[in-house]
Amino acid sequence: MFFKEFEIRWGDLDANGHLGNASYIAFMSHTRMSFFSKQGLSLEAMRGMGLGPIALYEHIHYFREMDLNDQIRVSLEIVGWTEDAQFIKIEHNFYNQSGQNLAFSEILFSWIDLKTRKLGRLSPELRAKLATFPKSERFNILTKSNIRKDGIRPKDL
Repeated sequence: MFFKEFEIRWGDLDANGHLGNASYIAFMSHTRMSFFSKQGLSLEAMRGMGLGPIALYEHIHYFREMDLNDQIRVSLEIVGWTEDAQFIKIEHNFYNQSGQNLAFSEILFSWIDLKTRKLGRLSPELRAKLATFPKSERFNILTKSNIRKDGIRPKDL
C-alpha cells in the first residue's frame, strides 16, 4: 500500500470549517501522481507517450471530519484493472495520526490520448510497466460489467 502525507491547510477548508469536498479530490489526485512517479511513470513520461491520466468516476464516503492543521495520510491501492489495463480501479483511504479511517474512495482511472482527446491506447511497453506495479491483495481483473456497474450513461437535453 502506498501512502502520501498531508497537512490540512486554510485553503483546504469549506464554509463549515472542515476539509471541503474538492480538497479530498485534490489530495487523492496528488497521491495518485506521486504513486505513478515513484513507479517511474511521471506526468512528463505519460505526456511523452501522448497520454494523460483521467478519472472516470470518484465515489467518496466520508466517515469523520478533518480540520485545520490535521496531519493525514492518504493511501492508494490498485484493486483491479481490465485485461489491457485500459481501466484501473484504485482505492484511497484517509487516515489521521492514530490510524482512524476518515474517508474512503473508489476511483475508476483511465488514460486520455492527448491528441484525439479520446480514451488512449496503451503500448505493450506501458502495459509491461504497469504489470510491475504493486497491487492490492484483493486485486482482480475487471470486466465491462465491473466498470459500468452503475449503468450511468449521458442523457443530453
